[in-house]
Amino acid sequence: MDDFLAHILVVDDDDGIRSLVKKYLIENKYLITTAKSAEDASEKIKVIHFDLIILDIMMPGKSGLEFISENKKKLDTPVILLTAKGQPNERIEGLEIGADDYLPKPFEPKELILRIQNILDKTKKNNQKHFIEFENIKIDLNKRLIYKNDKEFKINDTEKIILEKMINNPGKTFSRDSIGLLVKLDKERSIDVIITRLRKKIEIDPKNPKFLQTIRGAGYVLWIE
Repeated sequence: MDDFLAHILVVDDDDGIRSLVKKYLIENKYLITTAKSAEDASEKIKVIHFDLIILDIMMPGKSGLEFISENKKKLDTPVILLTAKGQPNERIEGLEIGADDYLPKPFEPKELILRIQNILDKTKKNNQKHFIEFENIKIDLNKRLIYKNDKEFKINDTEKIILEKMINNPGKTFSRDSIGLLVKLDKERSIDVIITRLRKKIEIDPKNPKFLQTIRGAGYVLWIE
């Protein structure tokens, strides 16, 4: 799964469109599951979490709009509607009841990819953590402050960028090179100085770090529970 950008459910009763969309998205590094009806899709979302759903409106049985309406309370997955050009009312209704975007048929595959990327980028940004609390430490990236016991420490732009990446990827090791690319620094010594400075703000004992640890030969990792 790590090799794929996202897991997408493609729902369309047209075998040709379903196959075409699946083929193109797989070529662009997406993991694809398909459903031929709204009923089929409803069963699949019960057991699989998808990052995005591409949903046809007009299908035999329940329509795409009925699918959204019935599942919107438990569906936190973004939806792109596929619509015929003569369905302006359905497009508006779809957006009103919770769809995130729509694409008229016939469509250019490249445009579909761009719309998918835009929605996934927006979703990822909205899901970013900017506040975290563990043990006696609080990190508030919006205020650019770290609270440790009764003390308050300011963090600068570079420290904020590194912490944001680590907080949203706990347990992931970041090499000095990857951190350097992130903050536009190419000297390992500079990266080490920044990490040392962060440890003084986060760790109870900076010389024996518990949270912001060094993985010998690999880089740095933030361990938080």
